[in-house]
Amino acid sequence: MASSSDQAVKITLTRGLGLFDITMIGVGAMIGAGIFALTGPAAGLAGPALLLAFLLNGLVALLTASSYAELGAAFPGAGGGYSWAREGLSSYFGFLSGWMSWFAQAVACSLYALVFGSFAAELLEMAQMAPFALPQSLLAIVLTVSAVALFTFVNYRGASETGKVGGILTLAKIAILIALVLFGMKALLGRPDWTSEFVPFLPNGFAGVAAAMGLTAVAFEGYEIVAQSGEEVVKPGRNIPRAIFLSLAISIVIYLAVAVALLGGLETADGTPSWQFLGRVGAAGAEPEKAVVDAAATLMPYGAIVLLIGGLLSTLSALNATVYSSSRICFAMGRNRDLPGFFGSVHPTRRTPHWAIIFSGALSTAMAVLLPIEEVAYATNMMFMLLFALVNASVIALRMKRPEAKRPFKVPLMPLLPLLGIASQVLLSIYLFGLSTAAGYTGLGWIAAGTVFYLAYARSAEAMPEPVGIIHEEIVAAAGYSVLIPVADTYQARLLSLLASALAADREGEVFALHVVRVPRQLGISDGRYFLRRGKPILEAVIEEARQHDVPVHTMIRLGRTVATAITETARESGTDLLLLNWPGYTHTPEAAFGKVIDIIARNPPCDLAVVRFREREAPRRFLVPTAGGPNAELAVHLAISQARQFERESGEKATITLLHVLRDSADEPSGLRAERMLEEIADRHDYPLHTRLVRAPDPVSGILQEAEAYNVLMLGASDERLFEQRLFGTIPERVARETTRTVIMAKRYWRLKSLLGRVTGSSA
Repeated sequence: MASSSDQAVKITLTRGLGLFDITMIGVGAMIGAGIFALTGPAAGLAGPALLLAFLLNGLVALLTASSYAELGAAFPGAGGGYSWAREGLSSYFGFLSGWMSWFAQAVACSLYALVFGSFAAELLEMAQMAPFALPQSLLAIVLTVSAVALFTFVNYRGASETGKVGGILTLAKIAILIALVLFGMKALLGRPDWTSEFVPFLPNGFAGVAAAMGLTAVAFEGYEIVAQSGEEVVKPGRNIPRAIFLSLAISIVIYLAVAVALLGGLETADGTPSWQFLGRVGAAGAEPEKAVVDAAATLMPYGAIVLLIGGLLSTLSALNATVYSSSRICFAMGRNRDLPGFFGSVHPTRRTPHWAIIFSGALSTAMAVLLPIEEVAYATNMMFMLLFALVNASVIALRMKRPEAKRPFKVPLMPLLPLLGIASQVLLSIYLFGLSTAAGYTGLGWIAAGTVFYLAYARSAEAMPEPVGIIHEEIVAAAGYSVLIPVADTYQARLLSLLASALAADREGEVFALHVVRVPRQLGISDGRYFLRRGKPILEAVIEEARQHDVPVHTMIRLGRTVATAITETARESGTDLLLLNWPGYTHTPEAAFGKVIDIIARNPPCDLAVVRFREREAPRRFLVPTAGGPNAELAVHLAISQARQFERESGEKATITLLHVLRDSADEPSGLRAERMLEEIADRHDYPLHTRLVRAPDPVSGILQEAEAYNVLMLGASDERLFEQRLFGTIPERVARETTRTVIMAKRYWRLKSLLGRVTGSSA
């Protein structure tokens, strides 16, 4: 055995996002409040050439998307544009990239909050509800500020929507927009003069198209989140580029379809061109962000309510995403000392970057209150344009600085496409400055303040030291049998390692101790390494216990979003033979039988599974194995024999194993004879002496509980259940596990076909 000083923990990341998951993240980020709230004012600027504005914005986005695809696939854990610019350009441009990205995400949050406030106030107005008798305009502001405050608090607490909920919200938004398109196309086909709505195509010239592009560019922002999530993506070199281009293509098609349906299908009562109606041209006190809602009211049944709900769904998911995206950037800059160190601190119990979240929420609130919605959109787009220009410059620089890096995807026609991206983004930024001096001076002021701060502080500050990742590890290459024990605390580690050592020693195998660090969504998954020190005494306890039994130990720390996923992936990747889990006898989740982690794993175990509930600390010398036959009971017998053999080797005393079958009181004599033959056949199959016992009782549970009083350890195989049975181990084992006063181990045999079907269908049953 290697000494503990020679051991180092193996740290791995849990990659749980496939191509569909990451594509939905990109689509969900792009199809957000922008398409619901900005289509109207953009149509007022460009006229029917809104189609051209959307198409050109898609092409401009495609240029930068290619850069993100190359960098995200080559450096999936690098942290996005902030670290790419820092490495590829200079520390100043790296700082500026993070500084602008922080501002852009925070201001995007302001935009989504403003849309939420406007739509929510409109919905309350339609329901004839006026909280505190506030006028609608003031109510919208109150709701805006409340929304930012709510999601700031949610992120501070460490809660966030799961990927599954985010995917459902995305599909719901797409469904609402598709419904709008279908009703719009139906109206369009019913109008013989629909082509007149597209003449003249450029009523405001190309200047109107450019203005619409600048206003709606935020609707094409979001694909970069795919690259920034690279450390959580399965096969990032292949899936990141695909997801970026797929999400962008899906969004462009939907945007163009919405534009055609609205412009061609909308027929106004007074004959006003549809684009003017959407833009609210000349309307005093108009709210152009609600134009699409009013258009939907004329095109589809309950259209206004449906679109308001769609807008609210978009803003809710986008608000949460932008709060924690901006706080992640702020946290990373604090860690690198580009911002004061307290921004890089983590709450000791919540494990969230609390100061980064609070300041990001405050910045979003200030922008939402100080600027109207169109000015916020212009400021957001200007920051994103400049940020994307730096990313395009970074991909050129890193091609020269890091030519040896493996690049699964390469930007074609290098450096032409990135240079075109830089040129288009700089030109759009300049044009946006001319359209909105308030937004322009706000953006320039932010950049100037950042430059001063960099020169005065960040340039000379030293980055916070990297966390020490050295703890304990011993990797055994030739172990024939591996018992995986996930450990969360020292007490649990000692109990599980004692049992695992006995099982592994009997088969000349190893104990594989896994400690999972759950990383909240508010942090990048690799930031979980800042919590590694907490795992040191836990892994030391396993190593100490296993050393007493002369059993090799393999230790690992895994960073992941969910504990169950991290455990399952580790078992599959390492080829684990037996997964041993501890159940304390209770759960904090009422709807879960054994708790969320055990419930998820037990429905589709990645290998043989044993769940143990430890009771009295007695030497395991008398084992009771209730059985009615079957592979799960057979596994329970094997585990009992391994423990009995190890007990005899260490103590020199004899251990006993009794096979038990409980007959109901009403069972006839032939049933008893069949049960006796079954017990004898099971005993004859093993090379360890097994006793048999047949008892009668009113029901199996009461019979097992009565017999268990004379034994130390109760071994239970999961019972056979019907197809739709929802119990994890079957009704009998679970009732016994809760009611017995003895240590109980429930075993479930790995079924390869069922596991494969579960992974293919995504089912946990």
